[in-house]
Amino acid sequence: MGELVDVHSGPATRPGLETLVISAPPLQLNCPSMTRSPLLDSAPKTPKSPFVTRLMTPVASPMKKAIASMQGYLEEVGQFTKLDPQEAWLPITESRNGNAYYSAFHTLSSGIGFQALVLPLAFTTLGWVWGVICLSLAFVWQLYTLWLLIQLHESESGMRYSRYLRLSMVAFGEKLGKLLALFPIMYLSGGTCVTLIMIGGGTMKIFFQIVCGNTCSVKHLSVVEWYVVFTCLAILLAQLPNLNSIAGVSLVGAITAISYCSLIWIVSITQGRPEGVSYDPPAANSEVARLFGIFNALGIIAFAFRGHNLVLEIQATMPSSGKHPSRIPMWIGVKLAYLIVATCLFPLAIAGFWAYGNLMSENGWILSALYNYHKLDTSKLLLGLASLLVVINSLSSFQIYAMPVFDNLEFRYTSKWRRPCPRWLRTGIRVFFGCLAFFIAVALPFLPSLAGLIGGIALPITLAYPCLMWLIIKKPQIFSPSWCLNWALGVLGMVLSVLVTTGAIWGIVTKGIQLRFFKPQ
Repeated sequence: MGELVDVHSGPATRPGLETLVISAPPLQLNCPSMTRSPLLDSAPKTPKSPFVTRLMTPVASPMKKAIASMQGYLEEVGQFTKLDPQEAWLPITESRNGNAYYSAFHTLSSGIGFQALVLPLAFTTLGWVWGVICLSLAFVWQLYTLWLLIQLHESESGMRYSRYLRLSMVAFGEKLGKLLALFPIMYLSGGTCVTLIMIGGGTMKIFFQIVCGNTCSVKHLSVVEWYVVFTCLAILLAQLPNLNSIAGVSLVGAITAISYCSLIWIVSITQGRPEGVSYDPPAANSEVARLFGIFNALGIIAFAFRGHNLVLEIQATMPSSGKHPSRIPMWIGVKLAYLIVATCLFPLAIAGFWAYGNLMSENGWILSALYNYHKLDTSKLLLGLASLLVVINSLSSFQIYAMPVFDNLEFRYTSKWRRPCPRWLRTGIRVFFGCLAFFIAVALPFLPSLAGLIGGIALPITLAYPCLMWLIIKKPQIFSPSWCLNWALGVLGMVLSVLVTTGAIWGIVTKGIQLRFFKPQ
């Protein structure tokens, strides 16, 4: 029989750290802490059945039948489970009562965000036809790699890989796996939190200006002060203990993301196009510049589909057994989530490009274009509501993207001291991370200008590594359809990463970048 084993992002064996092995029927996996089962005390401790059969006398036949019946039940229902008590101490795997709804909430909250508001900018370079084609292909591609990761979460032997980094280390080797995945994962977690502080704090300032206006007697806060307000709210929400406990927060984030995406593109269409809108590709100084502009547009589309670095963590919150593997409810939740994602991203990209065309190049993201061109002919209620929804969504997304960072920091403590983090230390870790993200947001306000460069480096996490890890772990037959497809997508994803990174570097060199340290605007 196979085994289900929870594996953390660190090495499988750590010197000085003993692992408690507990055997229990799969039905006990629904216990949130997974550290105790009522059947553990009552299960008879006997030799394995072949030896039992030989040693049992006719007097013991009722006991023999009971043991045989129990073994048959366990073989039918599922697998035994080896439990590492350290998993019950960490935020991601502390609670195992997740379900398909929770996975849909988390996937939506992590899958729709501020990056979707930049999609019309990619269409200015690609145009109508190629923009829709590239967006559709990217959607199908990333949905396929999501399916691969969900299948790889549990190996054939029952091993559970609850963190993306750990799966990478198993597939590529410990050193190479860390080298390939550590920086992109940390950027997609910590870097996204920094960007969310910038966007959330900046949008709070816009919301205040819309609501209060120039006639308000209340003192207007600076950008840094709004960053402080946003960070304090994010730290307050971050005190929720584990990933399952923020399911409600993720639901709020999903609802707000769907709402502001729909609101922005509907208002943009109903208010009509401003003067000077054109759909011609922007003029390029040379064919090389035009080519790199296309690569940059592809990077924007690829970066719109984020969250792959969280899919294994989300699946880790679910109970699992041989008869009821976690991949089934996880895939149901993901399909539901990405059906909604498609209904948000495609209208936003197409309607945004129709409404603003090449004017998007001057604004960057569609919310700025809406505010700049329609603030006079659109009610303050709608503009303020759109800004408020972005702020709430940023606060919600901060929680799920920060959770892997919290998990990693607590793992260091539990590995050294062999006990769970006390409440005061867990609170301190989360306050420390929030303050660190705030400091980076203030110190490096030009960080979003490097999003294309860093996004190109992180792109294989979404499009390439899942295909290559599938080939290494599953070992499909050479030249089979699965083998050919995953090799093609894996290599193409790596090539695309190089092209997007090169295009971003070209853009930085030709257009320059304003290095304003400690001067956020």
